[in-house]
Amino acid sequence: MTVTSSEAAASAVAVDTVLQGFFAERRADALAIGPGFAAAVAELEGYVLRGGKRVRPAFARAGWIGAGGDASGPDAEAVLHCCTALELLHASALIHDDIIDASLTRRGFPAAHVTFADRHRSRGWAGDPETFGAGAAILVGDLAQAWADDMIHMSGLPADAKTRLAPVWSAIRTEVLAGQLLDLTAEASGDEDIDSALRVNRYKTASYTVERPLHLGAAIAGADLGLVAAYRTYGVNIGIAFQLRDDLLGVFGDPAVTGKPSGDDLREGKRTVLFATALQRAAASDPAGAEFLRAKIGTDISDGELAAMRAVIEATGAVDHIERDIARRTDRALTVLRTSSATAEAKDQLAAMAISATQRVS
Repeated sequence: MTVTSSEAAASAVAVDTVLQGFFAERRADALAIGPGFAAAVAELEGYVLRGGKRVRPAFARAGWIGAGGDASGPDAEAVLHCCTALELLHASALIHDDIIDASLTRRGFPAAHVTFADRHRSRGWAGDPETFGAGAAILVGDLAQAWADDMIHMSGLPADAKTRLAPVWSAIRTEVLAGQLLDLTAEASGDEDIDSALRVNRYKTASYTVERPLHLGAAIAGADLGLVAAYRTYGVNIGIAFQLRDDLLGVFGDPAVTGKPSGDDLREGKRTVLFATALQRAAASDPAGAEFLRAKIGTDISDGELAAMRAVIEATGAVDHIERDIARRTDRALTVLRTSSATAEAKDQLAAMAISATQRVS
């Protein structure tokens, strides 16, 4: 996701600098605990710094600036640390998500649980490598969330700003876990309801990717309720549109660009809005196609079966429907943004981010 090349680069560099400093400060303490823990922390550091678009900190900082935050003021560095904490929370969610989905890769590299399993196997340790890998990754993901809290608490924000952001930070953490549980339940139960899939999108993605980061920045700045409401409306719509784009990429994306195997969402059994829409439409117009989708979702499908599933999904018109919904949600968000009390600078930045988030290819 990009805003403009210069803005995106500057934002990513600033976030990476904070993350590098944060991990550097913790190396000695980690080593003092033990070399095994230090090695796990090093893996977490590499995982966090290896890639990512730094979308969440960018939205949080834009929310702060839009509510009157001064990018050159005395609180700017503390705000940057609070925004950067979202990257550690994001790392925690990704690490756990890959375990739940049994995903082997992340951003073109082995997933964390795969890396830990490979380490166990290469050193000839006792027990099952996969069990060790999952356990180690769970703990490292938990550590990332704990350290996200630390980054917030140690940011140096004034006490009144910390008080305002506390309930928003709590909501972010709760909602991303709730969304993950809803997603897991939908897959296990074979939920075919479109509204259920949208609910997962709202809480697993939209909340902690766009809506709550904007809310966090607004809370730090002491924004009024009207601007908070506008931010949240923008955030829900862009956040869901962001995930709808992800749904399309998860089925039709280019692995060389996305960093994930093609069709992974179908193999993992993801009950996305795209799949639910295609299934509902196929049930009415192509019952055999609907049964084929039901039978193959969540299985080790072959390349030929993947092509056939894609063909059924496209034939229902579900792809075009999702594209129209992305466009509608983007227009709704931009309309709310234009009429809000956000600063002109933030409006321009958030408008660019909305387009980038919803039209991305990875």
